[in-house]
Amino acid sequence: MRPQRTFPGRVGLQQRVLPTYRASFFDMLAANCEGGLSIFAGSPRTDESITTTDQLRVAHYARGRNHHFFNIVSPFYICWQGGLLKWLNDWQPDILIVEANPRYKSTQAAVEWMHRRNRLVIGWGLGAPPISGLMTAWRKAERNRFLTSLDGFIAYSRRGAQEYHSTGLPPGRIFVALNAAAHRPTEPPPKRPPDKKGSLTVLFVGRLQARKRIDLLLQACSLLPQILRPRLWIVGDGPERESLQDLAKSIYPSAEFPGSRTGPDLEPYFTGADLFVLPGTGGLAVQQAMAYGLPVIVAEGDGTQDDLVRENNGWRIPPGDLTAMVEVLSDALSDVECLRRMGVESYRLVVEEVNLEAMVDVFIEALCSVTGHIDT
Repeated sequence: MRPQRTFPGRVGLQQRVLPTYRASFFDMLAANCEGGLSIFAGSPRTDESITTTDQLRVAHYARGRNHHFFNIVSPFYICWQGGLLKWLNDWQPDILIVEANPRYKSTQAAVEWMHRRNRLVIGWGLGAPPISGLMTAWRKAERNRFLTSLDGFIAYSRRGAQEYHSTGLPPGRIFVALNAAAHRPTEPPPKRPPDKKGSLTVLFVGRLQARKRIDLLLQACSLLPQILRPRLWIVGDGPERESLQDLAKSIYPSAEFPGSRTGPDLEPYFTGADLFVLPGTGGLAVQQAMAYGLPVIVAEGDGTQDDLVRENNGWRIPPGDLTAMVEVLSDALSDVECLRRMGVESYRLVVEEVNLEAMVDVFIEALCSVTGHIDT
């Protein structure tokens, strides 16, 4: 279902990179911007393992030239996007949405460009988590200076919205668009027997890289009592695949690695699983799993998991905690009826709260509210 509102103006949206999973969202958003939507984005560092696209069906795409300074995980990482001001001059947006990240220095120049023309800028981000380490006071001041230059904020999560508010930003300018990668389901979830006999099936879907901590999932499964050990599907590809397969051979040889699957080829894994597990960071596949009526186990992270995973549809565990992973897996795989109830709640959450349609609706609300096209 499309949002009831549209935004009457022309919108520009800056991204450091354009991940493939965002394409559907941007096209949906563009369809609700009457003046059009243009996305400005560059390329990631070669070591980031981000799958990007330049194929948009409704939104316009403008390629930037990203210049990266320092490693992406460094607190001093900086990105400068060449061509950003030229794009603004060519596109002439009525309002601009930017990633709310002060480390993208060209974005600050874009904010100033918009404000000199009496146009507004909305920041979109994870929030403003605590800063620690080297030069903490300076980094906090830089972040606060950048955030206070923006005219509104869209947070990925409720925790992120609270963090923005804690920095002194007024709540009336903060909107929460729960992070989504899948549409609102139109079909009922798969029917799963409430009294399934034999081994249950645990599923992971995602890129096989170190930060996903699939090694932790393999170790946890190997430490379960024999009667609870699940069939384990690890769906995806990536730089860690070979080492993970070697690990599985030594500690959990029944684990299956079917490789990368997308679209219809991925559906049998979601329908055939009983439980979805994300042991590391990232993971918009969690929402996909919930759309198939699966309960979920996730490692706590940036706050987006708080909105997706609640006590009625899954478990959140401390990142990197093997003991907690074993305990939660044991509890989950011991009670099939509980898993089925949680799966029903997962499906309800995706239908009612966490989907692309709801995300677009919040963006349109934020655009209209900040520019005064609707009552705040």
